[in-house]
Order: sequence, then structure tokens, then C-alpha cells
Amino acid sequence: MSSEWLVALEKGEEPHVLHRMRTGWAVLGSTQHLPGYCLLVYAGSANHLTDLPHPERTSFLFDLSLLGEAVSQVCAARDEGFLRINYEVLGNLWPHLHGHVHARYSWEEESLRVGPVYLYGAERAKKEHAIGAAHDQLHTDLREALSALTHDAYST
Repeated sequence: MSSEWLVALEKGEEPHVLHRMRTGWAVLGSTQHLPGYCLLVYAGSANHLTDLPHPERTSFLFDLSLLGEAVSQVCAARDEGFLRINYEVLGNLWPHLHGHVHARYSWEEESLRVGPVYLYGAERAKKEHAIGAAHDQLHTDLREALSALTHDAYST
């Protein structure tokens, strides 16, 4: 992730964008080691959640929760082993505000399932987990779920 990626998001040139949320872009993660991994990338200039004024901070976290709700709906319908959603706002490697949404599954090894996703290490970045044509339906399903959820949430 880089400033070039932000430019691609702003220009609408990032193919993995799922939906333009109020505060940023919902994006399908480049690795699908745990199917449904997504990010919410803040559209403004901020490195930390606390850089945002309280109303914008609330909006960002609400958008992150909507993304998690969409991932939950889609992943539960696709995989009976779906358990829950985990959220992370880290900013350790890329100093631009973004949140991670991780679907968690019963088929994960227990010692890894109950901890943070980073415990998987290099396994997450293996080529067989890279986003590709095999994830087109997941992309479509998430786009549709986000569109419906944001329509309902933003119109109330």
C-alpha cells in the first residue's frame, strides 16, 4: 500500500474496490487466506484514528462496522464454518488510516483462530491466496451486500 494506491482509489482505477463508503473505500484484500478479508481505506489525510474530529471518527468506525456486517453476511452464506468478524486499525506498516476486517472460521487451527491474523505469518501471502478470478463471485456478493447495507444505513 502506498500513496500511488490512494491515487488509484481516488481515480476509480483500483479493481478490488467494493464500494465507496462515506469516509473511504471498501476494498477486497489482496490476499484471501481467510476468505472475505477486506479493508476500509480512509479517503482523507490521516495517519491515526485520533487525527479525525469526533464526528468523522464516528463515521469511519460506523463505515468499518458496515463493511464487517457485509463480510459477515456474505461469508456466513458461503461457508458454514464462518464464526465471526475481527476488526483491526493498526497503521504500523502503512501510515495512512485504514481498518482491516477479517472473517474467522471454525476450520482454522485453534491456536491461530483465537489470536490475531498476523500469527499466520508468511502463510497469508502465499500465491495460492492471492486475489484473482476465483474471487470474482465473492467480490460481487460483497459489493451487493455493501450497496444494500449502506443504502439502508445512510438513508436513516
